[in-house]
Amino acid sequence: MRRIFSISVFALCSLLFASLSAQSLLTPEQLAKRERHKNLTVKEWNTDSKTKTRWLDHLKVYDSEGRCIEEIEYATYGQKSRVTYKYDDVTGKVAEEVEYNDRNRPVRIKKYEWNENGTKAKQYNYLPNGKLYSIKLYEYIFSDK
Repeated sequence: MRRIFSISVFALCSLLFASLSAQSLLTPEQLAKRERHKNLTVKEWNTDSKTKTRWLDHLKVYDSEGRCIEEIEYATYGQKSRVTYKYDDVTGKVAEEVEYNDRNRPVRIKKYEWNENGTKAKQYNYLPNGKLYSIKLYEYIFSDK
């Protein structure tokens, strides 16, 4: 019983440390923006100037931590495209991004690796069937100019 309790306390402390270290990578402005976006849904509407008809143009959904989890772009005929985001529990960064077409079928899956300093390291691009088709590497070069 005592061993189980010590393991669960360790797990809880590890989770707390991971969430604090993930948030420490964010600037105060980013943290404030996330706070404003908690559980928010934003709808952008277009209105025709002559007929005054209105249609949904764009939709963004945020989770309880203020992170964007879904974006949908609409056309006059309906959904044009949709992107969903999944986040890494440790870093708080985007771990996976899935792009859907107008028929709500996946067309591209992107998975990310991040550097210690919070910059992108790699992007893996997959086909909808899960087959890897390309890898993008990010290189950061700073100049003294």
